[in-house]
Amino acid sequence: MIDVVLPAVVAAFIFVSFVFVIALWQKRFDLIDPAWGLVIVAIAMSAYTNQSVISYLSVQTIVVVMVVLWATRLSLHLYTRWLRAKKEDWRYSELVKKAKNRRGGMLANMYARVYLTQGLFALVISAPVLIVCMAAPDVPSIYTKIGVIVWLVGFAIELVSDAQLSEYLRTTKDKTKLMTTGMWKYSRHPNYFGEVTMWWGIFIVALGVPNGWVSIIGPLTITFILLFVSGIPMTESRFRGRKGWDSYKKRTSAFIPLPPKS
Repeated sequence: MIDVVLPAVVAAFIFVSFVFVIALWQKRFDLIDPAWGLVIVAIAMSAYTNQSVISYLSVQTIVVVMVVLWATRLSLHLYTRWLRAKKEDWRYSELVKKAKNRRGGMLANMYARVYLTQGLFALVISAPVLIVCMAAPDVPSIYTKIGVIVWLVGFAIELVSDAQLSEYLRTTKDKTKLMTTGMWKYSRHPNYFGEVTMWWGIFIVALGVPNGWVSIIGPLTITFILLFVSGIPMTESRFRGRKGWDSYKKRTSAFIPLPPKS
């Protein structure tokens, strides 16, 4: 356990610290958003390479490949959006204002309360990956097959919904108009649903190893964050009062894609 988990903790700490330094240089603390997936890649790769025996055709290889594919796509998507933005994301600007009034100063508070905290969350969310690497199973089980299928469904939903939203924002002239077509016709946040589905898929894979059920803390954490903390609540706070929002909210599922209400 120490051989796998401790290097993963160190990797997370070093990576978020490196991103923090780059964020200071760029004067934009929201850089952690496009770097978020790469933090988990650093954790996964550290755990993978510190196994006692590395088998390249194994369950842990499958899990790490899924993490790398998810993170690469998400980070590229968010980095492209980050580059197009002319100023720091409003959420982080608000965090900076609050940090200035806290003991220790703005930089220390942003580093500890935002970057180190996100590193900690990344470690918790990565629990299924860590436990698979600790168990180092050689032969895929039925849980591996089911988990991969669930992950693929989530990956497809997130990929399509993000692509649809990006195309809409690129082509629409009225930037205040809501996106209500495609996947967004069936869920107000299909990208978040896809994200959560992928992590539950990885957890299902972990069920095939001893004590894999313990890693349920990972998908539960990402689900809780997106449903009740920084995902849906913060996103929807920006749409209150916008034309058409109330009717869209009334007829469209918040999370799970469902047929619109009449």
